[in-house]
Amino acid sequence: MFDILVWVGATLSVAGLVGLLGCIVYVIKARRKNLDDDALRAVVQKVLPYNLGALFLSVIGLMLVMVGIFLG
Repeated sequence: MFDILVWVGATLSVAGLVGLLGCIVYVIKARRKNLDDDALRAVVQKVLPYNLGALFLSVIGLMLVMVGIFLG
């Protein structure tokens, strides 16, 4: 039964990692456009909530994996 918890946690962690990589790619593309400082700051501020959400998802997934391992 706790194997399901581990697999769900691993899936959430991978989804969070994909979200973090997507945020990184988005900011790298913005930096390559040679935007001025204010425009680049606006792009980073736009990406920040997605970045934090992906990080939160990854942390919750890792916590589920650890709980599943300890209880299993």
